[in-house]
Amino acid sequence: MADTSNPRPMVNAGLLKKYLGRRVTTVMKVLRSDGVDLVGQAPDGTSVTVHKAPLNSSSGGAFSQFVEVVGIVEGENSLRAEICTNFGDSFDMATYNQLCQLANSDNKDCFI
Repeated sequence: MADTSNPRPMVNAGLLKKYLGRRVTTVMKVLRSDGVDLVGQAPDGTSVTVHKAPLNSSSGGAFSQFVEVVGIVEGENSLRAEICTNFGDSFDMATYNQLCQLANSDNKDCFI
């Protein structure tokens, strides 16, 4: 059985400040990466820096266009990554942004 006592919220950039110091999940469109850090566009269109972005994939170390990031919120527009997983080159960011908003609204109990 999954542990639901401390769920990991799905967030867009606008929600990062609400979870400062906490572990979150988001999907980002990769704008650039230097092999250590990644700069991406969050679901709501804001640029976010992902520090120490480890790629959890067999793709030879290259990021796809979209990446799921699990990490700790360090600031309003930055995360320290724990896991980055390639999500391919086609992903509906607008729908994911709506999902983030719903998952952080009065309906959040539906997303545990």
